[in-house]
Amino acid sequence: MRKHLVLVGAGHAHMTVLKNLADFTAAGHRVTVIGPGPLHYYSGMGPGMLSGIYRPEEIRFNVKDMAISRGAAFIEDLVVRVDPAGKELLLQQGQRVAYDVVSFNAGSGVPIDDRISAHEAVVPVKPIEELLGGRKRVIDALKQRKLSIVVAGGGPAGLEIAANLRRLVADATGAAEITLIAGDRLLAGFNPVVRRKALRGLARLGIALIEGQKVASADARCIRTTSGDRRPCDFLFMAVGVKPSPVFRDSGLPTGVDGGLLVNDFLQSVAFPEIFGGGDCICFAPRPLAKVGVYAVRQNPVLLQNLRSALCGGDLVAFTPQKRYLLAFNMGDGTAIVSWKRLVFDGRPGFALKDYLDRRFMKMFQG
Repeated sequence: MRKHLVLVGAGHAHMTVLKNLADFTAAGHRVTVIGPGPLHYYSGMGPGMLSGIYRPEEIRFNVKDMAISRGAAFIEDLVVRVDPAGKELLLQQGQRVAYDVVSFNAGSGVPIDDRISAHEAVVPVKPIEELLGGRKRVIDALKQRKLSIVVAGGGPAGLEIAANLRRLVADATGAAEITLIAGDRLLAGFNPVVRRKALRGLARLGIALIEGQKVASADARCIRTTSGDRRPCDFLFMAVGVKPSPVFRDSGLPTGVDGGLLVNDFLQSVAFPEIFGGGDCICFAPRPLAKVGVYAVRQNPVLLQNLRSALCGGDLVAFTPQKRYLLAFNMGDGTAIVSWKRLVFDGRPGFALKDYLDRRFMKMFQG
């Protein structure tokens, strides 16, 4: 029986499905891909794009071409509501799309408080496209004056963004004071050796670190911290974690505490078996998962198999998340901090490894 498969978002967890869409269309199924734009950027290389290590075209996939060349339709739009009873999606521009099976890999965004959004130059680190605009604005401003740049967030994203901004400023032959406001503690919960190397890296790059404070509010070209300190800020890069789209909660679907689509071991909605999902937009019911790209990448073959089974019949396969995974932080100066199990190292070998792994991933899906 001919069925309709809809993919919402073309992020990391959907890349293998996109690459194999011809299998679905050849089997007689109709496939529609819905995304906010024709291009998808790989977040693992986003900080490197900000600094100029990578060109934009090196870190993106043309998901529209991937879909159309394999016999699928592509709709440039956003899903704003799901009708699970009627098996229908409502799009932002008013179109309704019916489905037999749907999979969400719609990513996430950085939550920005209204007290902070008043700043005239807030740059969220996700979606990655925001970094493109931020890069251009910083370069243009550096031609006029010395800048004060603040990065909010003490996780890996905050570290990488701050470090790569230093590279951007240097290559633009400009001058800037860069401050990383890390919340309670930089890389809290990480291996202490990783933290020590990160602290040394920030010091080497001349980046000021403030711990025990967060950005509380902002206006015009200033920010105020939770301790009451007020400081000048020409650009405010927000790397304070990510939050899924409110579409699942707004649609009455079961969600996790962060609003992500609640899924079982099979990456399948706990309430509606024809709804699947992966990446940052889901909440994995068996156990909480960190918002890291490695899980989305590992969900690729599971989603491919389970979407085939949902359409054509067959057993579903479970996603078993690994407890340990390699982490590599790009420090913008040709070095990276790498952590794998108990092994931690940095320097140029670290960046060489990260660069190799990232380029290998891109090569798999850019063709």
